[in-house]
Amino acid sequence: MYILQETLFSFEEWLKLESKERLELFFSSLDLRPYAKQLKSHTPQGAPGYCREAILRAFLAAPMEGITTFTMLHRRLQTDLRFRYQCGFRLDQDAPSIATFSRVFADMVEKQIAEQLFHDLVSSCQTEGLMITQHLAIDSTAIEAYERKQPKKESETTGNATWGAKFDTYGNKITWFGYKIHLAVDTESELPIAVEVTPAHVNDGDMGPALMNKAAKVSDIDLEFIMMDAGYDQLKNYEAAHELNAQAIIPLNLRNEKEPPTGFSSNGTPRCSMGFDMVYWGADKRYLKFRCPHTVRKVDCPHGSAWCSPSDYGMVVKVNPNDDLRRFSIPHRDTKRWKELYNKRTSVERVFARLKENLTVNQLHIRGIQKVKTQVFLNLCILLASALAMFKASVRQRCA
Repeated sequence: MYILQETLFSFEEWLKLESKERLELFFSSLDLRPYAKQLKSHTPQGAPGYCREAILRAFLAAPMEGITTFTMLHRRLQTDLRFRYQCGFRLDQDAPSIATFSRVFADMVEKQIAEQLFHDLVSSCQTEGLMITQHLAIDSTAIEAYERKQPKKESETTGNATWGAKFDTYGNKITWFGYKIHLAVDTESELPIAVEVTPAHVNDGDMGPALMNKAAKVSDIDLEFIMMDAGYDQLKNYEAAHELNAQAIIPLNLRNEKEPPTGFSSNGTPRCSMGFDMVYWGADKRYLKFRCPHTVRKVDCPHGSAWCSPSDYGMVVKVNPNDDLRRFSIPHRDTKRWKELYNKRTSVERVFARLKENLTVNQLHIRGIQKVKTQVFLNLCILLASALAMFKASVRQRCA
């Protein structure tokens, strides 16, 4: 598989294009005919229907144009002939009615068209080398529901929007009524690979294994590191990563931990007989290696190094990470390499920012989790299709 070595897709560069140029470029690289075929009306009676491919185009163009409702979409198509033409509608025909958009959208939801398109676009991005997919970042974000608020017990039984709560960066508790988007992102390209949409009350940590397994199934490259925040600090997430031969990079959540294990600090560093933290000295095959802190001049032990080992090299302790997948990590926790890897988690936060600030994922005007999922998939498809469009345009320029 060809791996793109140049600067990867930048959604910010994509946004700098004029709307006219952006839509032309977007649709030039997107073949929607296989998906539109599933939506064709088979009713032999009645007036001629609207092109389903054009309606699909309109659904994808809407978030890029800040259009959040079927009413707004109908009005834009009715008044903007250029936009109607770019979406593929006939200019001698009125724009589809709001009811038509609603029926086709319901058909998309039932047949999971947006989800199919998302998975196919992920595959195309990988084939073109836009995704490296060795490093994943996983996180969730809250989205408000356009639904009648209900008591928590009642809303949890419907499978739709529920009340959720979380703490922000400053420790303030935030509550909302709606959903969560759980996303796995390739940290290099900042493109989505796997997604789950759940009611707001679902715990982040519970969705980690499902996202990892989904990402692994569509990835042509073995996963190496998976970055998540402290909300995912649960043994099942470390185990899920381990089963994929990857290392989970997750800060320890020590709120419920009274004392570290005997002979270790909280981050998994062994302590010498004097109680000093030993010094990490790299990984030896699949073992973490630690040396006497006095020997490497990190502390001034009153007994010197000879008290623990007759060797001038000082006492050495090797730790097998498999003994405690949650506590031990390769690279070792809090080292420079571990921190560099964890910092890559911000890639998923940038994707959420684009979905909310530049697209319409947080401006829902539909009800029910299945419709919300379809809207989320459409927004994610825009990120993927935009990357493909920019990549193919750059290839054409190089070949010209």
